[in-house]
Amino acid sequence: MKHTIAGLVCAVAVSSVPLTAAWAESPAPEKAAVCTSCHGERGAKPIAPTYPMLAGQYANYLAQALHEYKDGQRKNPIMAAQAATLSDADIKALAHYFSEQQGALYTPTIEQK
Repeated sequence: MKHTIAGLVCAVAVSSVPLTAAWAESPAPEKAAVCTSCHGERGAKPIAPTYPMLAGQYANYLAQALHEYKDGQRKNPIMAAQAATLSDADIKALAHYFSEQQGALYTPTIEQK
């Protein structure tokens, strides 16, 4: 029940943010505002335990997932609605942005001297 309510809250929150041409021209952190309403600040702390952490994921994985939601290959009513309005450039920018964020699974590289 909690997940259903969280999903509905997320759907209402993100459906009130139009994804327009102006949105597509804005910097990635502003574009990510829709995503962070469910996936948390910088995609690092989702509002529900079943929502994935986006921060630190591979950009190509994130882009593929968004394309699959958009094309209907992945089934999730909230994500399908969000991905449907994204252009290829939007998907690429969002995937790149979230891949560069530090998440709980982030492992810093050791500089070699």
